[in-house]
Amino acid sequence: MKFYMPTKLRSGPDCVARHAEELASLGSDALIVTGRHSARLNHALNDVTDALKKHGKRYTVFDRIEENPSVETVMTARAAGLEAGADFVIGIGGGSPMDAAKAIAVMLKNPEQDWQYLYQSVSAESCPVAAVPTTCGTGSEVTGVAVLTRHDLQTKVSMTHKVFPVLALSDGKYLQYAPQSVIRSTAVDALAHLTESYINTNADELSRMTASNGLSIWAACRQALLHPETLTAEAAQALMDTATLAGISIAQTGTSIPHALSYILTYRGGIPHGAAAGVFLANYIRYADHDMQKAVLSSAGFRDADELQLFLQNLAPVQSDPALLNAAAESVLRNPAKLRLCPYPVDAALMQEIIRI
Repeated sequence: MKFYMPTKLRSGPDCVARHAEELASLGSDALIVTGRHSARLNHALNDVTDALKKHGKRYTVFDRIEENPSVETVMTARAAGLEAGADFVIGIGGGSPMDAAKAIAVMLKNPEQDWQYLYQSVSAESCPVAAVPTTCGTGSEVTGVAVLTRHDLQTKVSMTHKVFPVLALSDGKYLQYAPQSVIRSTAVDALAHLTESYINTNADELSRMTASNGLSIWAACRQALLHPETLTAEAAQALMDTATLAGISIAQTGTSIPHALSYILTYRGGIPHGAAAGVFLANYIRYADHDMQKAVLSSAGFRDADELQLFLQNLAPVQSDPALLNAAAESVLRNPAKLRLCPYPVDAALMQEIIRI
């Protein structure tokens, strides 16, 4: 067995304020990386800047991270950080700002390099990264992965380098400001992470322990997902903790076929990432061995794959052109590294069954 988790996690109400000194200790000048609006609306940005000001640290806010951030945006943010003299990076938001923060931290530490360095197979240093999640999906606060948009390839590709945040501060109160569609789609992303980590050739007893725990907590939140207007503070924190457990799980195993299929649907079809991954989950589970199917479905609170599929169709419906589905399938079939993470053999015929949505 193996288990690697270098991120220090702080979870719970007002954790940014309660651990302000830890956050400020990461450097002298922070580059805060976020989107244009949500971190202000949910007050996460204000909490972070208050924490830095309390301890006399300088900061620059870069608030131009788009959904599914591109390598071009990473380089623009790197330039802003270099101009400001930033020596650590704080990502606030969903997976997009947190993933971007990791890539920016690599490029800040290597100012002489161009964007291709993100995909070079070399040992790369990075500036320290802190992560403040505000959605309940990616678990990027506890993974080393940064998935970036490559317009040259018309898809999303993970950065080669692994950059785990030094510190993650997860407070469920931020989730209560998120739109219903964001809560649902990101929660489906967490479910996909948990499922793909459990049904995975890299899985072992430790990774399945975190995945099973995450699935059980996710199951307890199902009614809140169906009716986000009733989301309590406790349920919001539970969803955030589920996403973190899912992130811890995939940090050990990687993701498998549903995530690999999702990238083209998101890039070319504009389908939100979580929903794009979730639409393949039921069919991915169907072809796993009986014990794996039972473990995942029972932990998540479903009788069978059909019930899961119906639930996800109601929660985060997806419609996609058959040509786009086939393009996604062909892309994954050309990716032997991703296919090896699936614990059962997948050929072109079975892939057609998995993409039947």
